Amino acid sequence: MIIHSEPLSMVQAEEYINKQKDSGADVISFIGKFTKLKPKEANDLKKKLEDLKLIKLKKEHLVKIIDLMPENTETLNKIFVDISLDEDETKKILNTIREFI
Repeated sequence: MIIHSEPLSMVQAEEYINKQKDSGADVISFIGKFTKLKPKEANDLKKKLEDLKLIKLKKEHLVKIIDLMPENTETLNKIFVDISLDEDETKKILNTIREFI
């Protein structure tokens, strides 16, 4: 039974798996190949993105930004397929990401 549903970035998923008693070493190893940030950095980035107070920026978008770490407008826009960001919103997000690259 699903009690709570919340999107997780790969870093957050890795942390969650590490906390389980039957740790999935294979899954953690696989996820580790794709994560670009450490857990603290991912949490800091998420907090900074939330602090931008952009209405269009939803939790689903936050986790994908953390997973993909887009470095340009084209890559960022691939995350936002259902909406479009204006130039100012795009600059704010990309500048925040650049602090963690």
